Amino acid sequence: MSLAAYQDIINGPLERFMQCSANLQHVQDQAALVKKLFQTQFEYLTMASRSSPPTNQNDTVSQLKGHTEGIEGIQKARESNKTSPNFTFLSAISESIPALGWVCVKPTPAPYIKEMNDVGKYYTNRILKESKGNQQQTNWCVAWTETLGSLEAFVKQYHTTGLVWGGAGAGAGAPPPPPCPPPCMPPPPDMSDDGGADERTALFAQINQGADITKNLKKVTADMQTHKNTTLREGPAPFKTPVGAPKPFAKSLPTPGAGQVPTKPPSMVKDGKKWLIEYQVGNTALEVSNAEMNNVVYMFRCRDSLLTVSGKINSIVLDSCTKCAVVFDSLVSSVEFVNCQSVKMEVRGKVPTISIDKTDGCQMYLSADSMDVEIVSSKSSEMNVMMPKGNGDYTEMAIAEQFKTTINKPNKSLVTIAVENKG
Repeated sequence: MSLAAYQDIINGPLERFMQCSANLQHVQDQAALVKKLFQTQFEYLTMASRSSPPTNQNDTVSQLKGHTEGIEGIQKARESNKTSPNFTFLSAISESIPALGWVCVKPTPAPYIKEMNDVGKYYTNRILKESKGNQQQTNWCVAWTETLGSLEAFVKQYHTTGLVWGGAGAGAGAPPPPPCPPPCMPPPPDMSDDGGADERTALFAQINQGADITKNLKKVTADMQTHKNTTLREGPAPFKTPVGAPKPFAKSLPTPGAGQVPTKPPSMVKDGKKWLIEYQVGNTALEVSNAEMNNVVYMFRCRDSLLTVSGKINSIVLDSCTKCAVVFDSLVSSVEFVNCQSVKMEVRGKVPTISIDKTDGCQMYLSADSMDVEIVSSKSSEMNVMMPKGNGDYTEMAIAEQFKTTINKPNKSLVTIAVENKG
């Protein structure tokens, strides 16, 4: 069933993608490599469904050689045609094609495919924006994202935690768990024991005494009653926690990750196209220079630090940072603030998008070239935009945090507007 489902991807969305690529210069050659890679993966899945997983690394590398060469060939097709008028199309495929490496990902291959598909959507969205009204290019973008979306659904259904091999029970569901054992019950009483019968007879005789059953109870005298004997009320009240002692079952308020001082050693490394800056405290000399346009800067759990980025890069992300600032020239995509507190940014050139999520306190200093920026915010507060006046000063404006939603009865739709604070 899984092989048939994969064949449906090849014959369905992938075939539509091939048809849409037929008349695009340089793209049709890259699309042919994509189809060949899908065929290679189908043959690999067929082999995996009939055999056990390899026992050593060399066999694994040998079996995945077709995948490696296929992905490298598709990416080279982009690098060798940088002057092509369809370079954005080539980039969309080149940046998202690593999704077919899901066969090596455990235990969550489906989210990996989605992540690669999202990377490619940056370029497909750019194509859709630049070619409004061109139905052929719109169909091309839809066909490619649908192809990877179908691959993600396929992996989620048949290879949820990783590639399933024939030796690991592929093609057959896992056996149901054994039924729960019955609860342990005490053995029944031995009714044949004469001693037991005598005890039961005595028990029933006591129960059947009627009113006389209470005559053997002890009387509670006045000195045993707390409302009459005040000495019994001395000492701490029951169930009352002494002053200064921790309260039982008391939970402290949740502290955001950004508010905690980093305990791990600071680091700043470049991993491929990504600059990783982590656990920096009080460092105001962080700098990223000589970066390429496709590079990404990721700043994680830093505090009281300043980052300067020179040149034009793809994007910048600040995650769980407190009292940090970033100054940069220009970005291709966006700058993002996630789970941060008291952060600032300044753009010297141009930035298309600013994204703010779960952040309290964000100051954005814009340049004259960034006045057409789009700001997307969610679950955030204290967001202010500083717009240049032209004389070196700024005009400060706050982003709305409170909204009012009404129902449009004729259209049966919702209408949401920002509520202005006039206090």
